[in-house]
Amino acid sequence: MDLSTKYLGFELKHPVMLGASPIVNDLDQVKLAEDAGVSAIVMNSLFEEQIEHERTAQEYAEAHGESFAEAQSYLPSTKEYLLGPDAYLDRVRKVKSAVGVPVIGSLNGTTVSGWLDYAKLIEQAGADALELNVYRVASDVAETGASAEKRVVDMVAALTQKTKLPVAVKLSPFYTALPNFAQQLVAAGAKGLVLFNRFYQPDIDLNELEVALKLELSSSSELLLRLRWLAILSGRVDVSLGLSGGVHTAEDALKAVMAGAHGVQVVSAALKRGVSAIGEIRSGVAKWLTQHEYESLAQAQGSMNLSRSPNPELYERGNYIRILQSYGR
Repeated sequence: MDLSTKYLGFELKHPVMLGASPIVNDLDQVKLAEDAGVSAIVMNSLFEEQIEHERTAQEYAEAHGESFAEAQSYLPSTKEYLLGPDAYLDRVRKVKSAVGVPVIGSLNGTTVSGWLDYAKLIEQAGADALELNVYRVASDVAETGASAEKRVVDMVAALTQKTKLPVAVKLSPFYTALPNFAQQLVAAGAKGLVLFNRFYQPDIDLNELEVALKLELSSSSELLLRLRWLAILSGRVDVSLGLSGGVHTAEDALKAVMAGAHGVQVVSAALKRGVSAIGEIRSGVAKWLTQHEYESLAQAQGSMNLSRSPNPELYERGNYIRILQSYGR
């Protein structure tokens, strides 16, 4: 069965990739992931705050050398990050030398500033592509949706001027008019869009009366939101589409591909079941396609998107009405 797909300009043997995760910090696990058949590897993120901390720490220490000790808390502690900027670049080099599949670096930030220069360093370290993770919660009541979008578009435009690597943008689902925003990102130079970032959801510890830090692994139930927007964007934006979040089984991966995904990132399933889960998903996809008499993955890719509908908005609303009217019957 031909499972090949094209993602960010790469010809991949199949669409199932290892998404950004702590797994890349263990080279033995990285090699096991390749042995399991992973088609590409996304590095975990280098954060804007890490880079800015590195650049300002020395200047800050000199300027406040005789300040109170409490002044040290003005900046995040380097201990909060697993890898500093230099160590991150070294990790990219080691992962790239350890495997024969494409390695995608990752930058995570929110502003158009000097930290984006690290894109060039990640390219020089050997990465084959770059994922820009724009994790940001819009909490300023004075900020408009248009200005929030413009910030990301400006980041992409600046980033693509600093590197020759193809850039994918990892988005949240909370933009008002996502298809138009997607078009703006493509016009700014993005070669791929990844749906969606899994936001940290704060909880409250009632005993300690403080914010409780929790990060729950995904489940297949999270796939539905991503399928909707993949189906809407597929065939309407000239860009590679990736899915991140909610893929645990071959059926999940097949749904993503049929909705329009060119690449499917797996993280939680690999953390729960080990990297062998990636091979299981790939094998399951091939088995299903064979059983249903497909000749290749390409036949399924985008086959269930909304581009064939003259009015996707009306299509969506029609299904919304049917679901509500049929409940309980």
